[in-house]
Amino acid sequence: MASSFHVSRTPVWERSRPRVPSIGLLSTYPPTPCGLANFSAALVDGLSANGSQVNVVRVADGSPSLSDRVVGELTNGSPASVTRCADLLSGSDVAIIQHEFGIYGGTDGDEVIDILGALRIPSIVVLHTVPRDPTPHQRWVLASVMALADRVVVMSVAARALLGAGFDVEHKVSMIPHGSSAPTRAPNKRDGRPTLLTWGLLGPGKGVERVIDSMKSLQDLPGNPRYLIAGRTHPKVLAADGEAYRDARTEQAKRVGVAGSVSFDPTYRSTASLSALAQTSALVVLPYDSTEQVTSGVLVDAIASGRPVVATAFPHAVELLGTGAGLVVDHDDPDAMTSALRSVLSDPRLAGGMAAEARRLAPTMAWPVIASSYQAVAQRLIAKQAARSWRR
Repeated sequence: MASSFHVSRTPVWERSRPRVPSIGLLSTYPPTPCGLANFSAALVDGLSANGSQVNVVRVADGSPSLSDRVVGELTNGSPASVTRCADLLSGSDVAIIQHEFGIYGGTDGDEVIDILGALRIPSIVVLHTVPRDPTPHQRWVLASVMALADRVVVMSVAARALLGAGFDVEHKVSMIPHGSSAPTRAPNKRDGRPTLLTWGLLGPGKGVERVIDSMKSLQDLPGNPRYLIAGRTHPKVLAADGEAYRDARTEQAKRVGVAGSVSFDPTYRSTASLSALAQTSALVVLPYDSTEQVTSGVLVDAIASGRPVVATAFPHAVELLGTGAGLVVDHDDPDAMTSALRSVLSDPRLAGGMAAEARRLAPTMAWPVIASSYQAVAQRLIAKQAARSWRR
């Protein structure tokens, strides 16, 4: 009698429905006051909301974390801590390693190479900085990190192009945009003086002197616009130079004659508080000195807040503002900066069109959407690992 029993020839890893992977994440993490820590916390929230169990190994900075997601800390310069870090991360299905040259121990953060080499699970390395002209050692570190990673994530087309020009890693690279948190409440009514807003950790390179110089030419506009610079001084700048940069900008405002139109707010703000502040502004200004910045969380959050943006021509701004959410000006063209600010402040139709385009873009950057992209990459790595095991 013929048997009705059917044997599937499809491998197990293809028949099973992909499960939500657990994630071990290595990064700076709150309460560390830096953009990378905030990025990681938001990504962890998105991953958790999408069903992943996330265990965080936090790069220690001397301040304790109260988050129950933090399962351990990495102490830079300690071989024992490096080993323990790799063990903790390997307890999950996939590791996500946030990479910046300055956060790990060793020259250019090269201790992260030992961590990657000791992992027993697939890894995703997220590159927050891709230098156009790395030093020889930076290039070696980056090449070593990418060689060990199972997948490399960049957050802009510009970053992907830089990697493609300098390294043979195209087969490993995924482009997942920087995430943003949508406003949790309707914007407050903007009344009184129109506000130009720059926020983030303050220090040389922020470029706020460009906007201070422009303010003199904007005083004839209705409402007498003001410029608000929100954020504490970067901890490393504070340790090295104190408040010299902030003090110099205060003196600059006095010298230019706009002291009454330029103000500093060093308050530390939560993501929700920053979003509310952004929504009360007439426009957000990103006047950064860098011509190489391929990722800007402030830019993404400004767009998510639905505000028009004026920015210098760093790569991420050129990329994200190209569809009309803002204006991009050359770094060394003060007249263009002044003209762009004046146009947005004086032309409601222009400003409204920019805000509408920002609102159109915002949902594509929401953290749950971004987190699902990371989970999809993780699931593919798990399936690939399972396929290799099946063939052995």
